[in-house]
Amino acid sequence: MEFIDTHCHIYDEAFKGEEDAYIARAEEAGVRIMLQPDVDSRERDAMFSLSDRHPGVLRPMLGLYPGSVDKDWRVEIDRMLEYSDRKVVAIGEIGLDYYYGKEFASEQREALHWQLDYARERDLPVNIHLRDAMGDFLEILKDHKGLRGNMHAYSGSYESFLELQKLGDWYIGVGGVVTFKKASLADVVRKVPLERIVLETDAPYLTPVPFRGRRNESSHIPLIAAKIADLKGLPIEEIAAVTTSNARNLFGI
Repeated sequence: MEFIDTHCHIYDEAFKGEEDAYIARAEEAGVRIMLQPDVDSRERDAMFSLSDRHPGVLRPMLGLYPGSVDKDWRVEIDRMLEYSDRKVVAIGEIGLDYYYGKEFASEQREALHWQLDYARERDLPVNIHLRDAMGDFLEILKDHKGLRGNMHAYSGSYESFLELQKLGDWYIGVGGVVTFKKASLADVVRKVPLERIVLETDAPYLTPVPFRGRRNESSHIPLIAAKIADLKGLPIEEIAAVTTSNARNLFGI
């Protein structure tokens, strides 16, 4: 079986000094490609450097994370554009995050509009981070109809998924949360067509059962696939094949 982890932060401090071992464990588990989302100028060099060391296996994105947006977000965008000549698979992770408050909510919306336009200009998919802001996000998408992308760590409803499909070509990223007891995501996954699901870890975060509470990594992708297989009553081989095909089609890999 072959898997793709569509969202993992291998350049995170949690893996410093053991990145090669991390990748070896992932490949042993069947995870052939790992996509690295961009966050901001503080981590971008490390992300690209690691991707350069493992071409083909690690694929970088470019974007400004909503949690890094403040009144000076355009300065961060200028720093991001210094890497505009680099080959990336998506603009991400970008989006809206009101979880800790709305102090820079208007700036987040402005930055998102800008980056969605940038993705369209470059004909790239987007990788969306969204927390407590689905309503605003859907409103923004009405100004950017026809984009393609995935909703990283999807936490919305099935109804919101249907609304997304009216506005573009959207997939949901399913990770370790689907294995949590009483996770509402499980019900959503049962309803969403497998052809609209991609796998992810968000390593080092959101570790699946039975390793919850420990550091997450891409080698845990088969655990997520197994849970989806159980929820949908399908063999894990089919989950692997379809989600890998989905990721390849969406990200052009």
